[in-house]
Amino acid sequence: MNKRTRRTLLIVAAVLALLAVAVFLRSKAPPEAARLLPESDGIVYVDFRPIRAFVGKDMKPPRREPEYQQFIDAVGLDPERDLDQAAVALHRMENPNGPNGPVAYSMVLVGKLPGNRLSGWLESHASEREAYAGKTIYGIASEGRTVRVAQIGYDMVAVSNYPTAEKIHSIIDRHRSAALPFSGSTLLERHYHEVPLLSLAWGVGQIGLPFSESGAITVFGFRLPLEADSTIVASVRWAGSLHLRVEEIAPSEEKAERQAAALATLVTLARGFALPLGENTANNGLKELLKDAAVEQKHDRVVVTASLPQAFLAGLGQ
Repeated sequence: MNKRTRRTLLIVAAVLALLAVAVFLRSKAPPEAARLLPESDGIVYVDFRPIRAFVGKDMKPPRREPEYQQFIDAVGLDPERDLDQAAVALHRMENPNGPNGPVAYSMVLVGKLPGNRLSGWLESHASEREAYAGKTIYGIASEGRTVRVAQIGYDMVAVSNYPTAEKIHSIIDRHRSAALPFSGSTLLERHYHEVPLLSLAWGVGQIGLPFSESGAITVFGFRLPLEADSTIVASVRWAGSLHLRVEEIAPSEEKAERQAAALATLVTLARGFALPLGENTANNGLKELLKDAAVEQKHDRVVVTASLPQAFLAGLGQ
């Protein structure tokens, strides 16, 4: 082997090694839709593609408000079929009684989007427009607030109802630098590594904010012994079946111990509450979810695990 051939082989090997490292790092990185999100108090991400595969034709669309249904019809969008990913950033509001309530949102939606019809609808319904970094941001008036929408890619839309435009500006800025390696917001840097592999849906940070009432988190009518600003890492992943895992990071081991005991009691009460519920897809799914739910404490963390039946996913929104 001559010197030139050896040099060529070394260069090829180095390039392949760099590509392998890049692919490995990319596999460990959060999904692009989540990385585009601005700084926030909580993040929720859902990949609908595998969920559609699991649930199939049993997936029922949620009840829709008339205005939302009109929008769906006008742009020719079928969310249950066309939406592939949704990444949502949650922003705590200083005034929980304002038009945004306790939390505002910024989101990135990815899927088969009807670009021309969506642009036409936005153009005809926008009360304001802003040109920013080569994109048009449409402001839609809605219930005392402005919802800002921008198409940032052929399959990607950014939406935010934050009181100012800074959050949607941040999404557009991050999208412009998406070719460069970056891990996303501070929240993702701190907690994404704790999200289990193969998670179809996950949330990190103060993801209890949308469920908060007077500072407490309420789910299915039960008031959880958690504060709305609790740091939580939650996930639904596939491991032969769907597994739900919710982990709260408590301020101390003592508080984690108290909250674990309170949650275990609440799970027991919820099982008794669910038993007499009528037979339907949603109720049966809830009963299955509670049947093997378990609560344990690990130092300053409280971990809740359960199997998530297919019936529960299929019954959402009914």
